[in-house]
Amino acid sequence: MATQAVSFSGNLKKAVAGIKRINIEGLRWRVFDAKGQVLGRLASQLSTVLQAKDKPTYCPNRDDGDICIVLNAKDIGITGRKLTDKVYHWHTGYVGHLKERSLKDQMAKDPTEVIRKAVWRMLPSNNLRDDRDRKLRIFEGSEHPFGDKPLEPFVMPPRTVREMRPRARRAMIRAQKKAEQAENGGAEVKKGKKRTTVTQV
Repeated sequence: MATQAVSFSGNLKKAVAGIKRINIEGLRWRVFDAKGQVLGRLASQLSTVLQAKDKPTYCPNRDDGDICIVLNAKDIGITGRKLTDKVYHWHTGYVGHLKERSLKDQMAKDPTEVIRKAVWRMLPSNNLRDDRDRKLRIFEGSEHPFGDKPLEPFVMPPRTVREMRPRARRAMIRAQKKAEQAENGGAEVKKGKKRTTVTQV
């Protein structure tokens, strides 16, 4: 299934930089839609595809990973309090010039770097890391200049949600019963093991 891209209005030179250095013969062009996806889960899938771990011919010393195109990077989902708590650090090389930037500020400045750094840190640090990083193309919106390629949309695997622990389930049931009794106007009085309900008139 090939999806035609709309006219690309971004920096074309930056978008196609390094493509000629990649041997794209026999590789697939996989399209990831980052809209609403959790950052870490998307990055782990990208690193798996870039390392070709989803292929039966996987070999750790060969670079057989497919080319990944990530769209809608500005709509990536961040869980918890990472927007304010997660901080990126770097050093300029001058004495005392240790810089830092929060995830919220980085998303406002360049959301593509957020996904790139997450994937970069999931790849094994060896000689193939740079070549695998060149196969990752990230765009803020839905526009990209690779509409003439045979694109394949990547379907994210369904999330397996763990069942609630018994203690948490019991606490939730107790909270629901308490809320129902508060709505009905009854107050629960505990006396040992017996419970009597006193209705308010």
